[in-house]
Amino acid sequence: MANEKTKQALMIIAHKDFRDEEFQEPKAILEKNGIKVTVASSGADFAKGVLGLRYKPDITLSEVKAGDYCMVVFVGGAGSKEYWMDETAHKIAREAVSSGKVLGAICIAPVILLNAGLLEGKMATVFHSEAKTLINGGANYTGKEVERDGLIITSSGPGAAKDFGFALVEALTGQSKP
Repeated sequence: MANEKTKQALMIIAHKDFRDEEFQEPKAILEKNGIKVTVASSGADFAKGVLGLRYKPDITLSEVKAGDYCMVVFVGGAGSKEYWMDETAHKIAREAVSSGKVLGAICIAPVILLNAGLLEGKMATVFHSEAKTLINGGANYTGKEVERDGLIITSSGPGAAKDFGFALVEALTGQSKP
């Protein structure tokens, strides 16, 4: 059973206006590398991406047990603001870190990690519109497309979605980008 847990990732999408490619591209890369992906959102019905993707989450955020996964990933897009001040999302992120799981966030979703108290003194990146938010919150903003500090991986947005996916796999398995 423990071996199965090392191969299960959780991706959290906003119920409305998640960024389609920031979800689809890392998910495909994880799955291609043998990692099962469970998708959570704030609602149980179909979530809708900015570009029109509709996806039915496997579970709701309130059902998540971070310990069941080897990795937790927050997907960006304007809708991810719904989790910026969400205590359930913060608890999931903190549980991932405290139990040694890989934690990822892309686009503006790194603000969730910041507000959960996880980025102070850490190297991190975010979509340029929120750079000052990270800096003011005590993160060491790097401006890179993908930044890794230990098991926390942040990424700047849709253009970096593939590299973000590869960085997640590398953090989990040690396999570098092909």
